[in-house]
Amino acid sequence: MSPSSPSSPPTHRRIAAVVVLVPVLVALALWAFAWPAARTAPRDLPLGVAGPAAAAAPLEQRLERQQGAFELHRYADEAAAREAVEEREVYGAVVAAERGPKLLVATAASPVVAQLLQQAVTRQAEASGSRVTTVDVVPAAERDPRGAIMNASVLPLALAGIGAGTAVTMLGLRGVRAVVALTGSAALVGAVAAALTHSWLEAVPGNWWALAGTFALAALAVGAAVSGLAALLGQAGIALGGLVIMLLGNPFSGASSAPELLPEPAGAIGQWLPPGAGVSLLRSVSFFDGAAVTGPALTLAWWAALGLGAVLLADALKEHARKAEPAADRDPALGG
Repeated sequence: MSPSSPSSPPTHRRIAAVVVLVPVLVALALWAFAWPAARTAPRDLPLGVAGPAAAAAPLEQRLERQQGAFELHRYADEAAAREAVEEREVYGAVVAAERGPKLLVATAASPVVAQLLQQAVTRQAEASGSRVTTVDVVPAAERDPRGAIMNASVLPLALAGIGAGTAVTMLGLRGVRAVVALTGSAALVGAVAAALTHSWLEAVPGNWWALAGTFALAALAVGAAVSGLAALLGQAGIALGGLVIMLLGNPFSGASSAPELLPEPAGAIGQWLPPGAGVSLLRSVSFFDGAAVTGPALTLAWWAALGLGAVLLADALKEHARKAEPAADRDPALGG
């Protein structure tokens, strides 16, 4: 249809739509990305306290003065606290020792949190005239001590999933064919991502196949979600899926810090979306021998299953509607 067609919106309305829509999108993007970054602070951050009750009580009291900052977990000794860090129950632990408190951290879980804990505990120890010994229980990769490469992987995986879902829709793939295309694309994305981050850059350790599967599941969750929305809503579903993933999933993922450092409810929302669940699963598989994988793995699996299910359901409904059409509507009569 030509731009001058009677059914086309008038030119001034289209110009007004562009003039209004672009600032709105910019405002949403700035809100989504700038708001969490500007309000980064610990909120119920899981932290352990270990040691004899008499020695650990003063540590707990000083930490509890920072109201709402830490969610304290009590452990009998250093061994129990260390195990809790390794199992991702807490981000770190303060152990009461004779020569001063010992701080257990895990930079693999979040370099930002490890630095925050070190600053907070050191400041309190200096106020009481003692010194802190810091032990990195689960260090980050030697080639990527700040976790920059793992954090940077979130956006490419999201784009890969959005691209796959969009391509499947625009190419007219439906039903089983769409499912095969999405699954195959995600598998290749997982292999490429593992080859780059694990084999080449050596920034993401762990079992190669487990890492490839994690990358693939994260990409499939996004691709299936976008394709499923498009199958149910048309091309508007592509826009909706892309906006949710890019404007909520990425900035709310906590990849560069931690979900507990984001303002509420951004951290919780981020962990229910594929980017946040994907980076949490990747950390557990890569550094923590699979500890705490159940939650993020189920989240990604549900996104993938619901998206693929929507693709199959939409195809089945269209096929049923086609078969239900009267024969006269489907097979025009031949001329005499």
